[in-house]
Amino acid sequence: MKPPPIALITGAAGGIGETLVHTFGAKGYRVWALDCVAQPDHLVCDRYWQVDLDWFVQDEDYRSRQLADLAQAAGTQGLDALINNAAVQVMGGVDTLTTADWHLTLNVNLLAPFLLTQGLLAPLAATGGCVVNISSIHARLTKPNFVAYATSKAALSGMTRAMAVDLGDRVRVNAIEPAAISTPMLKAGFESHPEQYAALARCHPQGRMGTPTEVAALALSLVSGELRFMHGACVGLDGGISARLHDPS
Repeated sequence: MKPPPIALITGAAGGIGETLVHTFGAKGYRVWALDCVAQPDHLVCDRYWQVDLDWFVQDEDYRSRQLADLAQAAGTQGLDALINNAAVQVMGGVDTLTTADWHLTLNVNLLAPFLLTQGLLAPLAATGGCVVNISSIHARLTKPNFVAYATSKAALSGMTRAMAVDLGDRVRVNAIEPAAISTPMLKAGFESHPEQYAALARCHPQGRMGTPTEVAALALSLVSGELRFMHGACVGLDGGISARLHDPS
């Protein structure tokens, strides 16, 4: 009997991450979760790794140990999906961003997805697996004080396309570029300004924000065997906001 497929999800303790874990688990995947914090009591998964992705990029010995543990767990079965969801959002503009801000942002948002894919390439290729990078609408459209974050996501989307060309038919690589997603963290940021939260929702032509469930459903469809010709795609999930022109009228 064929064992259940395995999906590794980073940033698993966040709002979108938790929903990814639940969605893939409900579809019969063995879910491996990874985050920089200890496993939350309510997060149900098959395996959990507490990994600091910033340090994972900086320290070769630490990275090698973590990758060896993941590869050993995959064993001869291989890995069916890697969902690079973990990210940091350091706010700041040209006048204020520091070198440390840039290193943290690029390490977690760009280099960690690359190094995880590279380090787990053998188990991914063994299953003809799929990598899904959770990018952002900021890869294409941004606003003030998102300089580092937007740059990292633009690079992540570009890397998605480049890796698809480079890997050919060995491993599929795609990205999702969401606009505003209604997570607990986003809601908490607007707790004192509910009118601003409502205004942000209205900016989207659908008059609402996206949900973590919608992100997870799209990720699941990209991983499933039904869309195997989708490779190197950066799929917008933005409620139409990327088509909207804002002007004074």
